[in-house]
Order: sequence, then C-alpha cells, then structure tokens
Amino acid sequence: MDTTALLQPRISDAESLQDFADSLNDHAPLIERDIARLKHSPGDAALIADLFRAMHTVKGDAALCKIDMGVMIAHPIETLLGRLRAGEIGFSGTVAEAVLLALDRLELATEALSAGRAVSHLKLVELVGGLEELSGAPADKLDEQAVLVIEAVTGFRPPSAAKTINRLASAQVRNAEDDAADLRFFRSLALRYEGLSPQYSGRSDRQLRLALETNAVAGKPVDPLQLEAAVYMHDIGMLFIPEAKWLKTDKLSEEEKRLLQDHASIGAGLLERMAGWQAAAAMVLQHHEMVSGGGYPRGLKDNQINPGAKLLAIIDTFEAVTLKYAQHGEQRSLVRAIAEINACDNQFAPEWIAHFNAVIRRMVES
Repeated sequence: MDTTALLQPRISDAESLQDFADSLNDHAPLIERDIARLKHSPGDAALIADLFRAMHTVKGDAALCKIDMGVMIAHPIETLLGRLRAGEIGFSGTVAEAVLLALDRLELATEALSAGRAVSHLKLVELVGGLEELSGAPADKLDEQAVLVIEAVTGFRPPSAAKTINRLASAQVRNAEDDAADLRFFRSLALRYEGLSPQYSGRSDRQLRLALETNAVAGKPVDPLQLEAAVYMHDIGMLFIPEAKWLKTDKLSEEEKRLLQDHASIGAGLLERMAGWQAAAAMVLQHHEMVSGGGYPRGLKDNQINPGAKLLAIIDTFEAVTLKYAQHGEQRSLVRAIAEINACDNQFAPEWIAHFNAVIRRMVES
C-alpha cells in the first residue's frame, strides 16, 4: 500500500479535485440512503446493484481526476459490494457502519484537501488497511472485521460491537453441523412438496444434481451450500398456497397469478429468518426473474439478478418442461426441454447456458 497517497496526498490539478468533490457530493447522499434502506431489506438485489454502481462511479471519478486517495478507499468497498451482489456474503448493520465511516472519511479528506489542510488525523492508512482486510474476509468474520476497522479509525467500538462479538463467541457463527442440520430440514420440506404429486417424485435430487454439477463446471461462482438450500426451498412457498390454485388446469385470473407468484417471496422469507442463509434467500426470491426484465417479483434485469438465481431459473424450467412432455418418453422430453432452454435467450442468462449444456451432454452420453 502506498501510504504517501494517504498521509500526504498530492493534488496536481485543483480543478480536477473540485470535479471529484462535486461528484462525491452528488453520490454520497444516495449511497447513505441506499445503505439505510438495505438495513431493512438486506436481500434487495436492486438496492445492492445501485450501491455497487454508485461506488464504482466514485472510484472511477477518483481515477479520472487522479485522486489516488479516493481510489484506495473506494476500491475495497466496491469489492465488498461485488461479493454482496454475487451472494457470497450477507449484509449487516456493522458492515454498514464501516462503509458509512469510510464514506465520511473520504468526504472529510476531500474537504481538507480542497482547503489545503492536512489529512493525517483522519487515519486513512488504518482505514484503507482495514477495508482491504474486510473486503476479503470470510462471510463468518465480516462483522468481527468491521468492528476492528471502526475501532482502528475512531478509537472506540461501535454500539453494535458487543452484540456482534457476543453472538460470534457464543455461537461461533455457523459450523458444518449447523449447515448439515439445516439442509436436512430443507430437504424434508422439499420431499413433503414432492409428495403432493407422483409426477414430482425425485425432482429435488434431479434438480440438485443439475445445479451442483453446472455450478462446478462454471468454477463454483455460487456457494454450493447456499445453492443446495435454494434448490430445496425455491418452491416451498407453494405449500402455503391452496392446492386447487396451483394444480388448476383452466386459465388463471390475474389475482390467481399474483397468488402463485407469492411462492418465491414466501420461500425467501423463511430463509431470511434463519441465520446464515441470506444468499440462498436471494436465489429463491429471484429465481423467476428474467434477464430481459420480464420476470417477477421485481422485474429485475440481467446484472441485477443474483447469479445463483439465474442458474436456478434454468434448472427449474428444465424440470418443468421435461415433466410437461413426459408422456412422449424420456428421450423426447429431454430433447424438447434442452431446445426450449436454449431458445429462450431473453429469459435465461447466457453465461450459464453453455455450462448447463455441457452437463446435460455429459449426462446423456453416460
């Protein structure tokens, strides 16, 4: 790390500094607003995407205006938000405090430079060092690292620190036994859903195999445990909707369509209320979104959609189409399902299609 850029920043062009200050003044209130909203809706993909874009813009403007200090502060925050957008980590109030502190220090440092004042008292070296550690921290260590960042820069622990540390110490966040127990529970719910129709028999195992193998071929961009939970839970919301509605063969009314669409929110809501499954909740909530923006519940587009949800959408549709044409025989229904998946380029993420095709080809050949 180049500490000179943080202890004694050099500004070669006062006009560029003012341009960056103006840009920061525009974006900082929006970032603060979105963080406040995200505290209440931690799985909101649209909010996360907006936050990521805003921080990316701040970093880009800092680079364009040659404000190295701005780049060094914004970059690890952008990395952190990128992991959040990808579903690798969850969002917490403690992490939010660390990000807001960094934004505040960036504003103070920019004001100081504009006025020709020193910035050494702002502890930017400690801030950037802590943010870099935070951006790469494991999901179960994020809150702990965020507390360390705040303490290193301000000299005191945030009000939430005691609660955070106590929770970590008493529960050790999550361990393999917790995850295994939860997954067994999720699977039991999935099997209960399967039991509603003979046609559904074995669907959870089929979908899980396809999802995990496709994710593996792609290099495991999605956490396999979170993906497994999402596979089990993505249709569990149907158990809370009258059977007569989702087994209805006649045309559905608009009200009935909305009722059925609620299943994604119900399943996601159950996961959101269980510690450690926020990424899976996002996948479940968004697995009926389309890259074109024509899906539900929020009409998200392409990069706004969780990567795991994009994969789950393909797996879920493949199972549904295979079931639809089952009366024509296994081989024909399989071919028809593959064709439909590959024809819907406005519905499914192209980055997943090639990996999915590779897995299907291997399964057919074996």
